[in-house]
Amino acid sequence: MAEDLSIVQGTKEEKYQSVIPQIKALIEGEPDLVANLANIVAALMEQFGWLWVGFYLVKENQLVLAPFQGPVACTRIKKGKGVCGTSWEKAKTIIVPDVEKFPGHIACSSKSRSEIVVPIIRDNKVMGVLDVDSEELAAFDESDKKFLEEIVDLIIFE
Repeated sequence: MAEDLSIVQGTKEEKYQSVIPQIKALIEGEPDLVANLANIVAALMEQFGWLWVGFYLVKENQLVLAPFQGPVACTRIKKGKGVCGTSWEKAKTIIVPDVEKFPGHIACSSKSRSEIVVPIIRDNKVMGVLDVDSEELAAFDESDKKFLEEIVDLIIFE
């Protein structure tokens, strides 16, 4: 697979519809989890240009920073803390239009204004989360939820 990504202009849905098959091609046949997470993050960052996009994986009963792109980030997050820890605890996607209004928000970057966190669930167990931050208020909606959930469903844990 060539490592070039075809970036498209257009609606949010058109961008996702373009990048998802490319992500599938990037990770298909690659058994290494870290390599696949890194390529997913890079593809999303190139296509959307968000402030921060990355993964946290559950290790020793906490979320531990995994591949990401953007400013330096919080390394460890406890269950139920911040948006990521809450998504893990509730095992559901959380969309936050204004992070300053989210109780207990963990400000890894003062530039973050809105956020979406998607849990990665396998066999009814949260394995990690995909976290995306934007410098814009209300940057994420049900469309992002739908497509980002589709993307995390592609991830294979060996």
